[in-house]
Amino acid sequence: MNKQHAKIGIVTVSDRASAGIYEDLSGKAIIDTLNDYLSSDWQSEYRLIPDEQPLIEQTLRELADEQGCCLIVTTGGTGPAKRDVTPEATEAVCDRMMPGFGELMRTESLKYVPTAILSRQTAGLRGNSLIINLPGKPKAIRQCLDAVFPAVPYCIDLMDGPYLQCHENVINAFRPKS
Repeated sequence: MNKQHAKIGIVTVSDRASAGIYEDLSGKAIIDTLNDYLSSDWQSEYRLIPDEQPLIEQTLRELADEQGCCLIVTTGGTGPAKRDVTPEATEAVCDRMMPGFGELMRTESLKYVPTAILSRQTAGLRGNSLIINLPGKPKAIRQCLDAVFPAVPYCIDLMDGPYLQCHENVINAFRPKS
């Protein structure tokens, strides 16, 4: 069990929020949700960037390779609009994709909105980092994280990352009995 301090990257991909046109509520929603979930120590590496694929790729590489984030969670840029390129950037930097995350998030979102099928969020692995793309709406962020987060600590265990402990009254991390 690796007790090291967890670093988690939070990346909001939004032309308008990065230009200061409106406040980044989505990045804050991710941080609030992770604070609700995690009882173990962690620190965020927060970035707010425009919808530019080279910049998204550079940011994901920096957080994974230089900052050593075990988990990188993005919000925004997963829809069908021309500037929505977060999944393409994620696929470009990942060694292996984890399609189950996107499948489960879309399934969960379909319980609330029929337009969930328009969302292209995905997840993948880069080195020792799990990268998860979330939708841009704060409410959808929590719904999607509630669905997939039970598998996240064990995934990070399997990559020899830090041991993430959760507040069990909020979310149960699943780890197989050894």
